[in-house]
Amino acid sequence: MKVKGLDREFIVVGENTHCTRVFLRKGQRVGENPDGEESVLYPGPDGETKFLVIPEATKKSNDFKEGRVKHVQIAVKDAMANDGNPCPGMDYLNHIVQRQVNAGVDFLDLNVDEISFSHADQQEAMAWLVRTVQTLTKTPLSVDSSLIETIESGLSAYDGTVGRPLLNSASLERKDALDLAVQYNSKVIITGAGESGMPENTEQRVSNASQMVDLAVEKGIPLDDIQVDLLVFPISVDSKFGRHYLDAVREIRGKYGPEIHITGGMSNVSFGIPARGLVNDAFVNFAIEEGADGGIIDPVTRKIEEIVALDQDSNAYQLAKNMLLGEDRNCKSFLKAFRKGELN
Repeated sequence: MKVKGLDREFIVVGENTHCTRVFLRKGQRVGENPDGEESVLYPGPDGETKFLVIPEATKKSNDFKEGRVKHVQIAVKDAMANDGNPCPGMDYLNHIVQRQVNAGVDFLDLNVDEISFSHADQQEAMAWLVRTVQTLTKTPLSVDSSLIETIESGLSAYDGTVGRPLLNSASLERKDALDLAVQYNSKVIITGAGESGMPENTEQRVSNASQMVDLAVEKGIPLDDIQVDLLVFPISVDSKFGRHYLDAVREIRGKYGPEIHITGGMSNVSFGIPARGLVNDAFVNFAIEEGADGGIIDPVTRKIEEIVALDQDSNAYQLAKNMLLGEDRNCKSFLKAFRKGELN
């Protein structure tokens, strides 16, 4: 999408059509319908409250017992059970798709890994979800899974009527994903993961991603069709994690020039930290400054235009900056400011 204040487009991959997405049972998005049934609450077209009833099977899950409601999973299962015919699950699925489209998303990322423990069920669900969502929107779809077989199920169901798909993702541990991208004329997200695990620093990110980018180019995939995800890890775990990602962004941009695209799951950086919106927004800005031109984000709650227009001189922003750039060891100053109410 074109963003005021940026000299190039910012590619937004919307992450909300994921069966991993949760609401808190005690949060504002979960309550009771008029019949007293616990439900996911969402707005209708005229502002009225609508209800997606939480089924008994979901209430038996550990997630639910621990206070988490996987609302997209509920909707997909209900819609599939009704063969895509009008039903609460189908209505809710259309709701979350249209919210992202209205927010200007460039790709809708679909992920069904937690729909079931069965790989066969995951593949069936992905094919169904791709066929269904491409009838609800004109926005291209991103097919995302930890299993290459599930990705292929989605790509094979994609009819191309909404534009070329995006494969999420290819890495050294599954190079054959690049062959799928060629076979299905897909754009592709390449990650900085290694052959047997996650990178430990900037150098490994750059090395792993570069090997995959070079291989993709050898297979005929142009740089403009590639997004590189250099893997954002939680700053709460290690104060150097933010810098690892940002430095890798700068190096990849310098190595491959303006054609390649650089992205990341930006909200990962704030896991375990309060004031997550502030932290995520600041991190997106730092990533853009280093050369990123995309993000796998929630396009509804985190609007890029608002992020780039933030007051970067505010005390709260500066505290987030110091933490994200590794200058606030163990996030102590940031957490102290939060407890004092200084981040509002």
